[in-house]
Amino acid sequence: MNRFERLFGLKGEAKLRYLDGEFQVLAPGDFVRCAVTGEPIALPDLRYWSVDLQEAYASAEIAFERYRATRARTKTK
Repeated sequence: MNRFERLFGLKGEAKLRYLDGEFQVLAPGDFVRCAVTGEPIALPDLRYWSVDLQEAYASAEIAFERYRATRARTKTK
């Protein structure tokens, strides 16, 4: 824990289980990382994720592109 985390009470990265329409907190934290960009996403701002891949996404556009990419990969197998 660094000085700023102690000062502001930041908990760091959360661990979540992504469900249909909601998520379950497995380990407390303030944010998760976008699976594509690595960008931190504050839990109150988290809107996009994949239940199948158990990944969070920073925006609808990123989520859609990830969906298309994984769908294309499964069709070619």
